[in-house]
Amino acid sequence: MNANRCIAVVVAKLAHAATGVNRWTTSRGTSETSATVGRMSESAVGATHESQPLRRGKRASRTARKSRPARSVEHLRHVVNPFEPLRVLSDDHVEHLHRSAVRFLGEHGIRVLLSEALEILVAAGATAGDRDDPQLVRFPEELVHAALAAAPSTCTVAARNPDFDLAIGGRSVNFFPVGGPPYMSDLVNGRRPGTLAGFEDFVRLTQTFDVLHSLSPCTEPQDVPVELRHLVTTRSMAALSDKPIYVFARGEAIIADTFEVIRIAMGVSDDEFRSRPHCWTNINVNSPRQLDIPMSMGIIAFARAGQVCIMTPFTLAGAMAPVSLAGALLLQHVEVLAAVTLAQTVRPGAPVVYGAFTSNVDMRSGSPAFGTPEAFKGAVASGQLARHIGLPLRSSGSSSSNVEDAQAGYETMMNTSGALSGGANVVMQSAGWQEGGLCASFEKMVLDVEMLQMFAETFAPVDMAEPELAYDAIAEVAPGGHFFGSGHTLERYDRAFYEPLVFSRQNVGQWVDEGSPTASVRANAVVRATLERFEPPPIDSARLAEIDDFVALRTAAGGAHPD
Repeated sequence: MNANRCIAVVVAKLAHAATGVNRWTTSRGTSETSATVGRMSESAVGATHESQPLRRGKRASRTARKSRPARSVEHLRHVVNPFEPLRVLSDDHVEHLHRSAVRFLGEHGIRVLLSEALEILVAAGATAGDRDDPQLVRFPEELVHAALAAAPSTCTVAARNPDFDLAIGGRSVNFFPVGGPPYMSDLVNGRRPGTLAGFEDFVRLTQTFDVLHSLSPCTEPQDVPVELRHLVTTRSMAALSDKPIYVFARGEAIIADTFEVIRIAMGVSDDEFRSRPHCWTNINVNSPRQLDIPMSMGIIAFARAGQVCIMTPFTLAGAMAPVSLAGALLLQHVEVLAAVTLAQTVRPGAPVVYGAFTSNVDMRSGSPAFGTPEAFKGAVASGQLARHIGLPLRSSGSSSSNVEDAQAGYETMMNTSGALSGGANVVMQSAGWQEGGLCASFEKMVLDVEMLQMFAETFAPVDMAEPELAYDAIAEVAPGGHFFGSGHTLERYDRAFYEPLVFSRQNVGQWVDEGSPTASVRANAVVRATLERFEPPPIDSARLAEIDDFVALRTAAGGAHPD
């Protein structure tokens, strides 16, 4: 039977079963969000008005009233990858790469720009300086091995709401949204510099969608003075969310301020804060082979406080790393080992994560390229290296595209698939990343959430209980019949399959009748509806008042500038 004939048979059976499945089609047809969005033409949604807030207006209110509530189920909040990681390297190649990295650190080392970090390493047995570079540090093999032996293979980051605690390691998977872009964009207001209002809207979205497991600095609020930015944004995160908080490692004073706001929000003493992880940061090694001053400060401060450091070299093959994938992986491993060794020298047992961001540049333009075959293989190989030395793995979902188009979807899916195939425990930049990291897109964040929810559903185990095997249901339906109106179907129709957040399964006639909305248009309506109905999680008023007092005190003192 050809494909057209198969479709015709299914349609005929569906029509024949109409009486028995009216309840199914009424409840399970196109989701109310999709139906509402479909009536919004792209030209109407896409008008640019710089001052129009995303979450206000009659259109957003109408969508909010009709949209389905956000998903909130355990397998979205705590994702576990049941599949065995892929392998692109043999065990011998992994061992050779690791031994080569250890040997390189002993023979050639890396440059460490912070004198305190250099002194800590030298006191532990490293050697510093030569005739040409006094800040070059060489690491003896036994120092590296001791650091790896001390580093934990798992850790848990405490959230203000224990339901959102992050388990990092093993087969756990945590999706973090986009972090760091100076610009943000949406169909209503267009592309513009990041603002505090935009930052807070990203916090609201992150809090709402359970498949996003931690807050992230989704965009830089450039309307806040840089010396106060860390205070204002951390206060916003504490007030609007009860998920774990990200801390920028931009100097000792900034880190200390942020730790204090988080400690107050969590309601713990300083000793309790330092006794277990309550936040995390990402350390970017200044590839090739350089730990700069702010990143070194970050490693030391986080290690001393017992907070999570993700050590991530910025190894783009062809630019900051060798053009060969093997060479880029070697440099990545060298830099991770050096950063981990510094952390463990400061405090043995400090929680650290192996950060992998190896991709490549476009050799014609020099621009970063993401979602490439090389990035996929690099993510899988990085997983092998992380497991070889017993560390959790951080990877990424990223895209080079400038808009929410097919390229953006393919590249993000390719990168995320590589991360998950490599056994990543943390997938950063997994929702909203655009323009190679220069812009955070509201629509792409929701489109990526759709993808992440589908991954989480894919990881959920297949229910093989006897009723689900449907032995009797199959016997009840005559050969050549259908299951549309069977009792087995009617008992399960409202929970049988994944229900899309954004994607549409309308036929073309329905789609045209409702204005031919693109996925970006539908995503925009989901964003606006979500923000319209957002309610922040409760926080003790005394804690919030204490945070405000601290922020006011530090603001009066001038805040803190990045080092």
